[in-house]
Amino acid sequence: MLINSATRSLHDVPDGFLHDAFVYRDDDEFVQQTSAFVRDGLAGGEAVLAALPPAGIAKLRSALGSAADQVTFLDITTAGRNPARIIPLWRNLLDQNPGRPVRGIGEPAYPGRTAAEFAEATLHEALLNLAFENDGPFQLLCPYDASMATPAVAETHAGCFDRSATERAFRTPLPGVPASAERLEFGLAELAAVRRWFTGRARLRGLPGPRVDDIALALHEICTNSIRFGGGRGTLWLWSEDDALVLEVADRGRIDDLLVGRVLPPVDGLGGRGVWLANQLCDLVQIRSGAGFTQVRLHTRLH
Repeated sequence: MLINSATRSLHDVPDGFLHDAFVYRDDDEFVQQTSAFVRDGLAGGEAVLAALPPAGIAKLRSALGSAADQVTFLDITTAGRNPARIIPLWRNLLDQNPGRPVRGIGEPAYPGRTAAEFAEATLHEALLNLAFENDGPFQLLCPYDASMATPAVAETHAGCFDRSATERAFRTPLPGVPASAERLEFGLAELAAVRRWFTGRARLRGLPGPRVDDIALALHEICTNSIRFGGGRGTLWLWSEDDALVLEVADRGRIDDLLVGRVLPPVDGLGGRGVWLANQLCDLVQIRSGAGFTQVRLHTRLH
């Protein structure tokens, strides 16, 4: 069952983190629920941010009228194209408003997502509950177009969140690489060769020059992590899928932190910065890790 924050009393401000969802069937339902949720927040003096696709932003702005000037809007198709970049957006909102109640609207699973993107948006929704479990007051409402709603919508939101299910999802390997994928084994001695191997193939597949350099840097960081934490060696795969260039780095290590790459690690911390950087540079990053395996899959759109 989905709980609707937009229907709560203005005075029911949570002490901690409240993560709700609602499924909308048409524009009228979307506007009614989101605008009521925002107006309640503004009336209570809360900081409000709406991270939505451009069409949703336009509809909500129109419904709010002059009140829209008190709301921060972000295009989630850009700022949150990689779902792993969304938690830092909410963290930044909280950090900018210490001691003040905060309210957000986020639509990470917007229509038009690829299957891989939707899978990561779903995992992101679950990880939100871990990232902000000790924060608040913070209310987050996640709209879902009816065409995108699955049982996971309820399972990742208030009242139904299952920590063990989230752990299992992170520990379950990604779908296998396609038979057409190219493969390269590497260790410390091959790091420079990895860059040359990737650069040549990325250009042949049409990745623009500036993006080749960006992804080469992200790949170097992930391969270095395999050498440092994954047993000294790793396997690199490369293929094309959904108009994107896909790289997978696999090794025999294990990542314990389910929020790796979604929380900026301290300057003096051991590890984590490479994954953070990859999340900033790539259009989508998928990580799965369990007993004896870690997979980091980097997606970059070709057009």
